[in-house]
Amino acid sequence: MTTTGADHATASRGPWWWVRWRSAVLDVGLALVSALECAAEGIPFARDAGVPVSVGIVFGLLTGSVLVLRRKWPIAVVLVAIAITPAQMGFLMGIVGLYTLAAAELPRRIIVALAGMTFLGTLIVTFVRVRQSMARGDLTLGDWFVPFASLATSLGLTAPPVLLGLYVGARRRLMESLRERADSLERELQLLAERAEERAEWARGEERTRIAREMHDVVAHRVSLMVVHAAALQAVARKDPEKAVKNAALVGDMGRQALTELREMLGVLRSGEAAQRRSAASAAVPASVPLAAVGVAAAAAASRVAAEEEGPWLSELEVLVGQSAAAGMVVDLSIEGDARSYAAVIEQTAFRVVQEALTNAHKHAAGAKTHVRLAHRVAEIAMQVENEPPPEPAAAAAAGLPSGGNGLVGMRERVLGLGGVFVSGPTDAGGFRVSAVIPSA
Repeated sequence: MTTTGADHATASRGPWWWVRWRSAVLDVGLALVSALECAAEGIPFARDAGVPVSVGIVFGLLTGSVLVLRRKWPIAVVLVAIAITPAQMGFLMGIVGLYTLAAAELPRRIIVALAGMTFLGTLIVTFVRVRQSMARGDLTLGDWFVPFASLATSLGLTAPPVLLGLYVGARRRLMESLRERADSLERELQLLAERAEERAEWARGEERTRIAREMHDVVAHRVSLMVVHAAALQAVARKDPEKAVKNAALVGDMGRQALTELREMLGVLRSGEAAQRRSAASAAVPASVPLAAVGVAAAAAASRVAAEEEGPWLSELEVLVGQSAAAGMVVDLSIEGDARSYAAVIEQTAFRVVQEALTNAHKHAAGAKTHVRLAHRVAEIAMQVENEPPPEPAAAAAAGLPSGGNGLVGMRERVLGLGGVFVSGPTDAGGFRVSAVIPSA
C-alpha cells in the first residue's frame, strides 16, 4: 500500500509555512549565507554612498535575510533583489529568488515580467559599472567589451535559474499528478477488492442455499416414503407377512435410491471443489489477474455445480407417482399436451416441485387422494398437485413425520428463479394445492 499525498504531508509537516523540516533548514541556511554576502557587499556600498559602514552592514544583513521567505512570498524576494541591484548586492538572493519564482505555480506572465525586470536591471547596472571601470583605467579593453560583459552577466544571472526553475516546477507538478493518479488507482483497487469480496460472499451464500435445497429435495421425499412404508410394515408384520416382506423390500429400495442420489450429489460437489482448487492454483500470480475478474468468477461458482449436475427428468414422473402409490397413497396423474424436451434446469425444477408436493401430502395428509396434473403449453409448462382432506387428521402425526417448513420456500425459490409463478395454499374443501407455471424458454 502506498502513502497518499495528504498523509505524507501531514506526517512530515514542518514549522510555519514549510512542508518539511529539511526545507526549513535549507531556507534558513540560504538566508544566512545571503545575509553574510549582503553584509560584506554593504561595506563598499556604504563607502560609495557616504554612510557609516555599520549602516551598510546592518542593511545588508536585513536585506539578505529576506531570502528565508522565498517559499512563502517568492515575488517579494525577487522585487527586493531587483531593488538592491544598483548597490551590487544580493546576487545569491536574486539567483535563488528567480529559481523559486519559476518553480512556483504562478502565472507565466508574472514570471516573465519579473525575470525581464531582473535582466534589465542587471544589464543597466553592469553596463554602468564596467564603463566606469574603463573610464578610470581599471580595464584597458576595447569598447566592445562593455555590451558583451553586460549581456553575458545579465544572461548568466537570469537565464539559468529561470530555466532550471521551470524544469523543476514542471517535474514537480508531473510527480504530484502521478501520485494523485496512483492514489486514485489504489482507491479503485480497494473498491474492486471489496466488491469482489461481497460477490464471493454472496456466491457462497447462494451455494449454501442451493445445496440445502437439493439435500432437502433428495432426502425428504425418499425418507418420507421410507417412514410410511416402515409404519405400514409395523402394522401388517403379524397379520400379513407377505405384505410385510413387500413393504420391507420397498423400504430397502427407497434407502438405496436415497443413498445413490446423495452419493452423486457429493461427488459433484467434490469435483466442483477440485476444479476450484485447480483454478486457484493456476491463478497463483496475482499481478496478472485483474480484481474485477474475481467477482465474476465468484458469481459463477454458485451455478457451476448446478450446470454439471444431471438431475431428475419429467420422463421419470410416472415412476415418482408409482412410488407414492406403492406407499399407500391414491395418486391420479394426468398429462395434457404433447410432451417435449425442455432445458435441464426447467425439467429438474418441475420434477422437484411435484416431488416436494407429494412429500408434503405424505406428511400432512396421509391416506388422502392426490391429483397430479402436468400441462405442456406453447410457451410454458404448468403443474398442479392437489390433495383432498385426509380421512384421519392425526395419521401424519402418528407416522412421526417431522416438518422443517423449508419445502414450500425451496419450491418458491426454484420457480421464481426461472421467472415463473408459484402459488400454494389450502383449498375450500379442506385439502391443499400447489401450483406452478414455468416459462419454457
